[in-house]
Amino acid sequence: MARLRHKTDLPVSKIRRYLEPGPIVLVTSAHGAERNIMTMGWHTVMEFTPSLIGCVIAGGNHSFELIRRSKECVINLPTTALIDQVVGIGNTSGAQIDKFEKFNLTPAQAEYVKAPLIAECHASFECRLADSRLISKYNFFIFEVVKAHVAASPKHPETLHYTGDGVFVIAGKVISRRSQFRPGML
Repeated sequence: MARLRHKTDLPVSKIRRYLEPGPIVLVTSAHGAERNIMTMGWHTVMEFTPSLIGCVIAGGNHSFELIRRSKECVINLPTTALIDQVVGIGNTSGAQIDKFEKFNLTPAQAEYVKAPLIAECHASFECRLADSRLISKYNFFIFEVVKAHVAASPKHPETLHYTGDGVFVIAGKVISRRSQFRPGML
C-alpha cells in the first residue's frame, strides 16, 4: 500500500523534473545542403493512429528553420551509451559545425524523409509535419510518424530522461501488470 508523503513547496520553474518523464531524443533535420541534430527533452505522443507526436522547437534553434521548411525530421532514441553525444549536441549549434562529424555519429538514409537516421540510436522515427497551425504562435510542431525503425534488442533499452540542471535519470526496471490491463485505460 502506498504511504502518505509529506510534501514541501517547489518553485514552479522546477516542475520539469517530475513531469518530463519521456526519453531524451536526438532530432535530425535536413533542408537543401544543410543537416543538423538537436537534443530534445520534451515531446508528447498525441495520438496512436495515426501516430502523432507533438513538440516545441525554439525559434532560435538552427533546426527550427530546417524543419519548418522541409516539413519533416527524424526523431532518434539514444541510449545511455550516447550520453556524451547527447550533452555535446545540446550544447552546440549546427549553424557552426556538422554535428554528425563532431560527435562521430553515422547518418543513415531514411525511407520516406530526407533527414538522416542516426545509426547508433536504438530507434529512429521518420516524421512528416501533420499540422503547422501552432508553429507561428507557440513553436509547436505536430508530426506524424510515417516509418519506425527499432533495434531488435534489448527490448527495454536504457534511455535518458532529463530532469533539469544538467541531471539525467535512466529508465528503471520494468514492472508488468499485463494481466490487469484493460485496453483503452491508459
